[in-house]
Amino acid sequence: MDLRRTKTVEQSIRDTEEPGHRLRRALSALDLTVFGVGVIVGTGIFVLTGQVARDKAGPAVALSFIFAAVVCGLAALCYAEFASTVPAAGSAYTFSYATLGEFPAWIIGWDLILEMALGAAVVAVGWSGYFASLLDDVGITVPAAIAAPPGDGGTVNVPAIGLVVAVTALLVLGIKVSSRVNAVVVTIKIVVVLLVIFAGLFFVKGANYHPFIPPSKPTASEGGLGAPLMQVLFGFTPASYGWLGIFAAIAIVFFAYIGFDVVATAAEEARRPQRDVPIGLIGSLVITAVLYAAVATVVAGMQNYKDLSTEAPLADAFKAVGHPAFATIIDVGAVAGLITVVLILLLGQSRIFFAMGRDGLMPPWLSVVHPRFGTPYRSTILMGTIVAVLAGFIPLAKLAELVNIGTLFAFLVVSVAVVILRRTRPDLPRSFRTPWVPVVPALSVLGCLFVMINLPVETWLRFAVWLVVGVVVYAAYGYRRSRVGAARNP
Repeated sequence: MDLRRTKTVEQSIRDTEEPGHRLRRALSALDLTVFGVGVIVGTGIFVLTGQVARDKAGPAVALSFIFAAVVCGLAALCYAEFASTVPAAGSAYTFSYATLGEFPAWIIGWDLILEMALGAAVVAVGWSGYFASLLDDVGITVPAAIAAPPGDGGTVNVPAIGLVVAVTALLVLGIKVSSRVNAVVVTIKIVVVLLVIFAGLFFVKGANYHPFIPPSKPTASEGGLGAPLMQVLFGFTPASYGWLGIFAAIAIVFFAYIGFDVVATAAEEARRPQRDVPIGLIGSLVITAVLYAAVATVVAGMQNYKDLSTEAPLADAFKAVGHPAFATIIDVGAVAGLITVVLILLLGQSRIFFAMGRDGLMPPWLSVVHPRFGTPYRSTILMGTIVAVLAGFIPLAKLAELVNIGTLFAFLVVSVAVVILRRTRPDLPRSFRTPWVPVVPALSVLGCLFVMINLPVETWLRFAVWLVVGVVVYAAYGYRRSRVGAARNP
């Protein structure tokens, strides 16, 4: 049983030209950058700023956002080399197939299903809450029975289902149509974010920044399965504020950047992937890091960090300075922001299914491209259906951290794989090269591990169960149906 059979880079590229499985190359570097900004600017900028400033970092919260962006940037440099060398759909799954082998690639693909499907469902539920709040502001009340799933006080989350269905239909209609709608919605939320930054500057008080780094103090430690793995392994006592608080906050604000890797899943639809994908990956991270740091700095200056809200810090900060009208504008930005997050996560996941179906590890019908729209419509509809059911009927609060560990695991594997491909295939043309290999990949691995061990033990156990299920599915279906395996054993 050969679990490490690889699919060559050349074969991956040839597969992108197969009739019936060929995606349209319609995306520019700007389109990809906007996709990246669209998926990153979401709940992180509207919620995490207040939570982390109040509970972990104080006014120095901007430093946590910058350090988290650096960790993501290290992984992005590794993704950029792979995406420009292997410009095929599938992102980390395709990269792993060319370096580590089929079974590791399957595990990564299975892991990405967890990240993007569950992530899209969680964000759709969050969008539903903002949408209901916005309707309430204009006098329209959404009944609780149709605004939450069973177990969360309702029967079915109709707004969340409606959003997923609409986004799925948009993705089926074509990548360029989706890109244009995404650009419009991203523009709306960026305007709102810039409004927060520039309007908020007029209400900043220097006294709120003192002390910029509050004195460190220990916090109550969790027990049992809810404890961070770091605490269980090393007996580490969690701390708030000080430099320890700033670094502890990285593990939280890191998740604000999750999703930039979706840009790599669209490599096969980029006009010039060797140039456009690295620009999209790195450009979107730089833009969003600046926005996050600016918003965090302004909000921490508008209110004392101890008084910041953890549910709606931006809106509540403007209410505190006597300008509640901004709260409605911020709600509009949040609603717009979360639409694009769901759209781009669904796009990424449908491309993962498409790539796995083309390789035979998933049913081949998932890789069929619509003759008119040029999209993998079957995998998109399947993904949309799964996410709609999750968002509409399943309480997801306890499962949200699985999105984070799944993403970090993919980052880690890609960072290792870029070093392996440099050694096994030094002859490959690389239009973008990760600098300072193996130092940058090694730092990326360490950064990912640091954030991962800050996650609760129960999250690790759930992740392990998901991977075991994936092993069973691979043994029962993927290994036997693999096109690479069939070519080697005709």
